[in-house]
Amino acid sequence: MEHAHHHEEHDPNVPLEYQSEIGRLNILGFWIFLGAEIALFATLFATYFVLAPMTADGPLPTDLFKIEGVLIMTFLLLTSSFTCGLAIHELRRHNQKGVMLWTIITLALGLGFVGYEVYEFVEYVHHGATLQSSAMWSGFFVLAGTHGLHVSIGIFWISFILMQVKKRGLTPQTSAKLFISSLYWHFLDVVWIFIFTGVYLLLMMGGLSPHGH
Repeated sequence: MEHAHHHEEHDPNVPLEYQSEIGRLNILGFWIFLGAEIALFATLFATYFVLAPMTADGPLPTDLFKIEGVLIMTFLLLTSSFTCGLAIHELRRHNQKGVMLWTIITLALGLGFVGYEVYEFVEYVHHGATLQSSAMWSGFFVLAGTHGLHVSIGIFWISFILMQVKKRGLTPQTSAKLFISSLYWHFLDVVWIFIFTGVYLLLMMGGLSPHGH
């Protein structure tokens, strides 16, 4: 009899998201997907660094980039990564209210980041920096824009998962989805740190000497 209902019981020492085989396979699959995402962003970074010195007659990034704006975006995304971690901590404690609260805060910070990035992009365009302005601006907008698009997709995806959690509660399936979405969110945070240091800081400190092409 003990063996008959063995499969219905979950080991309390195993995190919820790993308690179903589908959950475990989905998490493994997502790590493979992240590998492809790393390749995508590595390509965009490489392209950007090749194009960065080619400012042609377009406005110089040193004239348009403002450290305050970049720091606000960085603060919003880094904080959202921290609150995302708190949501997973509450998931470990099987605290649905805590998961919902911290995930909603994470999404609000993510929205703030996307909103501010759109505002910055509009400012750059207003000052004459567009995709067509120079190779450097093309590379910049494609790299930063792709990251911003990923954050936007993440917000919609996690919102959808939250609806499922509200409807079904913290099951092994919904927990696996939450955990996978948290990996995605942390990944985007790491990519932003590279953009912040490799693009904004480097250019603001004059690390890439521009020349017309």
